[in-house]
Amino acid sequence: MAGSELDKTARNFGFEVRDPQRFASNMAQLVGETAKAVSAYLQPQISAPAQFAVSEEFAPIAKTFAQVQQAWMTQPGTMFAAQTKLWQSYADLWSSSLLQAVGMGGGEVAASASRDNRFKDPAWTENPYFDLMRQSYLITSHWAESLVGEAEGLDAETERKARFYTKQIVNAIAPSNWVFSNPELLRETFASDGENLVRGMQLLAEDIQRGSGTLKIRQTDPSKFEIGRNLAVTPGKVVYQNPLMQLIQYEPATEKVLKRPLLIVPPWINKFYILDLNPEKSFVKWAVEQGHTTFIISWVNPDETLAGKSFEDYMHEGILEALDAVEKATGEKPVNAVGYCVGGTLLSATLAYMGATGDERIKSATFFTTQVDFRHAGDLKVFSDEEQIRAIERDMAQRGYLDSSKMATIFNLLRSNDLIWPYIVNVYQKGQEPLPFDLLYWNSDSTRMPAANHSFYLRRCYLENDLSEGRMEFDGTRLDLSAVTIPIYHLAAREDHIAPPRSVFAGAGCFGGPVTFVLAGSGHIAGVINPPAKNRYQHWTGGPADGSLEGWLESADEHPGSWWPHWQAWVEAKDRKRVAARAIGDGELEPIEDAPGNYVREK
Repeated sequence: MAGSELDKTARNFGFEVRDPQRFASNMAQLVGETAKAVSAYLQPQISAPAQFAVSEEFAPIAKTFAQVQQAWMTQPGTMFAAQTKLWQSYADLWSSSLLQAVGMGGGEVAASASRDNRFKDPAWTENPYFDLMRQSYLITSHWAESLVGEAEGLDAETERKARFYTKQIVNAIAPSNWVFSNPELLRETFASDGENLVRGMQLLAEDIQRGSGTLKIRQTDPSKFEIGRNLAVTPGKVVYQNPLMQLIQYEPATEKVLKRPLLIVPPWINKFYILDLNPEKSFVKWAVEQGHTTFIISWVNPDETLAGKSFEDYMHEGILEALDAVEKATGEKPVNAVGYCVGGTLLSATLAYMGATGDERIKSATFFTTQVDFRHAGDLKVFSDEEQIRAIERDMAQRGYLDSSKMATIFNLLRSNDLIWPYIVNVYQKGQEPLPFDLLYWNSDSTRMPAANHSFYLRRCYLENDLSEGRMEFDGTRLDLSAVTIPIYHLAAREDHIAPPRSVFAGAGCFGGPVTFVLAGSGHIAGVINPPAKNRYQHWTGGPADGSLEGWLESADEHPGSWWPHWQAWVEAKDRKRVAARAIGDGELEPIEDAPGNYVREK
């Protein structure tokens, strides 16, 4: 293509500096802002170098790829065929590009997936340079991912890790992520004479400083949210507290309420207000409006003083003390209980303990995206082998807890093309402040985990699967899930990356009583937080959780919209009796402070 034609093409796609002097000035400012970002990264490492050792974090990656390489060395013929296929794809792409250059057509060799938002800009297909770059990337990424699947002799754990690490590398090197290879970013840079890069670098420096030397990705505008003002605003009072949790009781919204109170056990990874985001999305508010006397545990954000708090302590000082408090507040012993994610795992273990000790206060249990059988726990098992757990334990031994940034990073990596790279592009290169989004504010409001609790959870659940296999003990009492015979409502989410539906389904078969299994559309959060008024997604109901999830789904009935009304009907079918609404403070417990309390505000 002639030089004049290149210039014309660049102008047509907006790739032209408008004000060279202003552009040069911004590039000089960019150098200064980059120095600030580097300083924000280096200064904490200089002050506390032991906290920033990264060799242990990269060791499992290097070990995994070494095993893949060793597997490929034993099958040279297959490797040669794979390389030949790659070079043939490149040759086909080059031929197609040449045909396009001379106006003779030439179809795509590697098409983008329809849901791949990275390549939506028209220049990715209309500009020969970016089209070649896009297809080259897709060919290479598909080839790299196929290498893992075709490597013979890998055990399941190594193959899972290799697939995950390869996916992260493939996602990271996408040309859409970087200014010089993304036409949209280039267009923005030329249109603003580089101001977008200056703004982005300023935001990057702020977020590295905010993360005390690690990048705390800005996923939303935090200035637009405040707990107790526009988040977690359902009226209620803290009626009980201990060093581990506050218990919130919510004000009734109906004249009559169900006789059985409802106790909700949320996860302590992140905070409880995912169930009370705002009035339109709040499961708590909706439950109150259905006539539930609703209580929820708000876990403390632990520091080093709670390092020794164990999984068992979370049962005794969390669920069991909450049950005592509910009885004092309402006069009712029998309750319906809900557990979400790891809160559900704790609830299931507690039910087994209560069954073994003759405690019959919980009459029905509901599990939201809860795992009790961790054989199929998905990509989180990548981080849960013996070597990595030991590294985590060494880190926690120094601090007394798992730092909140660790789990936040892992959860973001599970969906890096949704939760990492769009923000690298839009915030730190386009220089755009993210839009306010309550769910992402909650996602960034992460929590610490006590060392003893988290070590137990990783080892006894993810690594050894002791709960489902009957080896876990509390107070010397063996926990047998098959002895749990109360009615259970077990919800999985079809696109869940944290508690995969196959894993949840397997766990549903561990209990000894009647289990109603329901599959919700969407993922770990949106599949659960799906108010009926939104009329979004769908859910499936069917028979017992027997056989495989795929087999269950084939005969299940699909229903549009939220599963919440189905759950409400299930709960009421267990006990429809209603009594006069209970005012907070009418029982033995005096209110301590307004909901949502102060534990949830701790950073």
